[in-house]
Amino acid sequence: MKRLMLSSILLLACSPRQHGVTIARTGIANARVIVLTVGVAIKETGPAQTVKQFGEVYAFSPDVFAVRRDQPTQITFWNLQPDDEHDFMLTDPKNKVLLQTKFAPLSKTTFVMTFHDEGVFPFYCVMHQPAMSGQIVVTAPDP
Repeated sequence: MKRLMLSSILLLACSPRQHGVTIARTGIANARVIVLTVGVAIKETGPAQTVKQFGEVYAFSPDVFAVRRDQPTQITFWNLQPDDEHDFMLTDPKNKVLLQTKFAPLSKTTFVMTFHDEGVFPFYCVMHQPAMSGQIVVTAPDP
């Protein structure tokens, strides 16, 4: 798994701009967003009936946020679960995968993303669908 994550990071470093977005692990950002993983219904705290019927349910918070086109934005993901891993897949508006990685339990993962095209960029935790999904809305830059 560490090799896969390292491969994803190396791929990002080798191809700085993919499908309208530049993604880096570090860099100067003009804006910041923190996205948390939230347990909505989990075996440790329930509600028991929901967990029994649907399994554990997680969400991103916020699940929708806006960034400006061509503005580097630091996006930090905090996995708050002590015993659950989450994955993260970002796609472009045409559903082409731009980034895929994993978030270890109790970890912070930061990217600096610069979106070069306006539109809605969906993201998902593939392991915890359908509830754990969201959107990055890219708007026009300030005049």
